[in-house]
Amino acid sequence: MSEVVWLLDRGAALIAYPALYLAVLTGILYNTESFDILHRAAQRVHVELSVFAMVVTLLHAGLGLLDTWFVVTGQAPAPAYSLSYFLGGVAVGVGALLLLVVAVLGFTDATRFDQPWGPRVVHAFAYGGFVFATLHAAAVGTDLAGLIVPLLAPTIMFLVYVLLLRLFVLRGTITVRGIRSITFPEVQ
Repeated sequence: MSEVVWLLDRGAALIAYPALYLAVLTGILYNTESFDILHRAAQRVHVELSVFAMVVTLLHAGLGLLDTWFVVTGQAPAPAYSLSYFLGGVAVGVGALLLLVVAVLGFTDATRFDQPWGPRVVHAFAYGGFVFATLHAAAVGTDLAGLIVPLLAPTIMFLVYVLLLRLFVLRGTITVRGIRSITFPEVQ
């Protein structure tokens, strides 16, 4: 039983992380009209991607807690590192989940939040949740050990680049010329 839970947990994690990545990337582009085609594409897929990412993340969280229970009670083999390190990594994952849930609440139940913590500020907690998810993946993600340097670091640097580019565009420091010749057909 514990082996099946472990495989399902890792499978959910390997789907959740890229989905969260794409949700963050499309979220950065969602309200920045200067990015033209990227902005329009983000507006078409961001909400759906985010819902999918949260569903898979919640599945991973449930399976991960069950897997953690199996490890702590000795029903599953302990990881190759210390139990305290493992539990610390799990705690970081729980922190990521809490930040992501609060970010979703900032979007779905905007009336719950008042100034200065308005819904946009609360929804920005998704960035913190993604950072915690990245730390969680790097700390306890056994499937990512060989991918951290060649894949994880450059993709995070790309997100930071796009976020900084958005910041400079919104402040008027730089301008972006949009691509106007490409159009998307309307979805029926």
